[in-house]
Amino acid sequence: MTDQSDFDSRLGARIKAERKSRGWSLDILAERASVSRAMIHKVEKGDSSPTANLLGKLSGAFGLSISTLMARAEAAQGRLMRREDQPVWTDPASGYVRLHVSPCSEMPIDLVRITLPPGASVPMPASAYAFLRQLIWVLEGELLFVEGDTRHHLSTGDCLELGPPVDCDFRNEAARACEYGIIALRNT
Repeated sequence: MTDQSDFDSRLGARIKAERKSRGWSLDILAERASVSRAMIHKVEKGDSSPTANLLGKLSGAFGLSISTLMARAEAAQGRLMRREDQPVWTDPASGYVRLHVSPCSEMPIDLVRITLPPGASVPMPASAYAFLRQLIWVLEGELLFVEGDTRHHLSTGDCLELGPPVDCDFRNEAARACEYGIIALRNT
């Protein structure tokens, strides 16, 4: 089993555990997340790798950040997260690579490094942001961040605080990869 398929299995099991812990059927989660029951079933079984957009919808339905949902599936608890232990996930739809940098602890903050390939676009539903505050910090390259009707053109070193939850889109319209950090503060 590859690292990606192993992670897909752990993530699917975590999604199923989150659903069952709330006493929800597949139908209830499908309705709350606006996702098909069949897709959730495939993800829970580890037969399909979820896209970032799908993870945003599922985590929003659970009232969790994507980082919290993924951390529950991927990382050990503790105060130190060594580079070799930082979980990596690749979005099958866009090819973006997500590196969970911060330790999985009781701190209400997550630090994630994203590499967005040239020409890639990753839409996220407002529900993924409903219960947290976020900063986007461009580490290298250019990022077009579409926040509702507002377009933010960000370059290396720029940092943007997200406003109230709206549907968003992370876009790399440049010819080279864009690397950016997401700093997410969970509402407690």
